[in-house]
Amino acid sequence: MPYTSDPTERVTPRILIIAGSDSGGGAGIQADIKTVSALGGHAMTAITAITAQNTVGVHAVHLVPPEIVRAQIDAVVGDIGFDAVKIGMLGSPAIAQVTADWLEQVDAPVVFDPVMIATSGANLADAETIAGFERIMRLASVVTPNLPELRALGGRDAVLSHGCHLIEKGGHGDGYYLTDRLFSPSGEQLRSLEGKRFDTDSTHGTGCTFASALATALGWGYPIGDAFEVAVRFVRLAILEAPGLGAGHGPMGQQYVHEYQDAEEWPGACPL
Repeated sequence: MPYTSDPTERVTPRILIIAGSDSGGGAGIQADIKTVSALGGHAMTAITAITAQNTVGVHAVHLVPPEIVRAQIDAVVGDIGFDAVKIGMLGSPAIAQVTADWLEQVDAPVVFDPVMIATSGANLADAETIAGFERIMRLASVVTPNLPELRALGGRDAVLSHGCHLIEKGGHGDGYYLTDRLFSPSGEQLRSLEGKRFDTDSTHGTGCTFASALATALGWGYPIGDAFEVAVRFVRLAILEAPGLGAGHGPMGQQYVHEYQDAEEWPGACPL
């Protein structure tokens, strides 16, 4: 769907993000908003947790009451509507169940990024919360774990048994090259993209960014395979454009990815 400078003719995909806030701006809601905006979408949020964190680590977490999470969802959906949903950090079993309750009535692409551990190593989901992921996976269109998260969820077959697509992100693998893979619910590998590993610490928020880019492409109406490729390329470009901030795992440069685009086609063709 081509971009137009005339706002009266412009169609903007509406992406609802259910996730935690990162005060350092590298991951979570902040990375999600930057990504959705860079890809031409409108980001709406239901914040599940407020974290005090930076590039070095997570220093404190305050969970939002489940009823407030649901109130945020109802407020934006009832007025603005949505074209796709991205789910990230949930923080508690109660928030997971409230989210799943709402997903029961959703007829739109749902991307679930099962956030468990921050890039810094901080634990963002206890065992009971992870157990609550089961219901959400049954309702999601696609689940996007990294390799440690995939192992914690029981592996490829266990995730696919919920009837969702699966994207295995290869960033935590070994070697000079990494591979991201897309699987259908039947277990068929639909797409695979290989790329060299970047020698950088500016990788804070890669999972959040990937899932939000995927949700935005799906919101634009892209088939799952094409949306997968858009998300992979967006993350790699955002890593290359990282501004080099902080003393630890720094944020990426989502705001600069648009410089790679052809203005005549952006964001409809997403030639990443």
